[in-house]
Amino acid sequence: MEIKAVKLYENGFMTQPFAMGLEDGEDKFDKNVKYRSTLQNFLIDTGDEVILVDTGMPLEQPDMAADVNAPIYLGSRIDDYVTALEKLGYKKEQVTKILVTHKHPDHTGELRSFPQAKIYISRIEADAMDLKGDNVVRVDFTDGAYENFDKCQKIAEGIYYVFAPGHTTGNSIIIVENEGLHYIIHGDVTYTDEALYQNKLSVATEDKVAARDTLNKVRTFIENHRTVYLSTHTPLGYENLAGKKVVDLKNMPTPIPPKMDYGEQKSTGKYVCSICGTVYDPAVGDPEHGIPAGTAFEDLPADWKCPVCKQGKDKFNKA
Repeated sequence: MEIKAVKLYENGFMTQPFAMGLEDGEDKFDKNVKYRSTLQNFLIDTGDEVILVDTGMPLEQPDMAADVNAPIYLGSRIDDYVTALEKLGYKKEQVTKILVTHKHPDHTGELRSFPQAKIYISRIEADAMDLKGDNVVRVDFTDGAYENFDKCQKIAEGIYYVFAPGHTTGNSIIIVENEGLHYIIHGDVTYTDEALYQNKLSVATEDKVAARDTLNKVRTFIENHRTVYLSTHTPLGYENLAGKKVVDLKNMPTPIPPKMDYGEQKSTGKYVCSICGTVYDPAVGDPEHGIPAGTAFEDLPADWKCPVCKQGKDKFNKA
């Protein structure tokens, strides 16, 4: 069995208040402290099957402009998802299963590119997305507990789809057992590994109580198993994978600062949610929530929120 990173964005950043400020308050953290950010998903090649964990941003997604004052910037696009997959040596027709961690567009953007694959997604997230199709498997986690986690679904030998709510109400993680190691592939239990080590939660969370319970369970699991932690929004995800680095919660690696060198960028007039990737286009507005077409982003009501992840205007970046 092999796990590989599907690299999509690079050279981004996130601020400490964003990454760690949920429980203590963002004002307790230093916005000038920044951590590296990226976007990558993962692929599991069992030898018999090619299984994806999430499918990145939609192909047509406008990229965020680099705003040094933003809470998070994913970085510049390396490749669209299908191209990145091809660079790893896989054709999209080879994919047999897709395991979705959660509903956000930066994790589900190219599900449509794999009509032949079975899409495993928690029932809560599938219903929230109104996913349809004979290939959609709404998972109810009926295989009982997995170690200290309450509910799981066994996908294949050594591959477990585990209910881990908090970031979203139907959030899941994937745990892979291989050659004496446990790999936790997660969407956004934490945004950066520094938060895992410091036991802090990101403000990008739908259910604060559930998120705390999930992070506690993840840390307990790590304390009792040789675990490689594969994150989506930090290059530590693929760096840990490449080095098979086992987490030692008592010894946090020294953070590497982001480069923060972006040059001049041209704006499209659109705005992108830095949490989930949802696009606000002033030409379209948000009619479902009473915002007519032609409404400039600056003119949105102060209490307007992202239609998908319910975060505020301050979490949107220029595209």
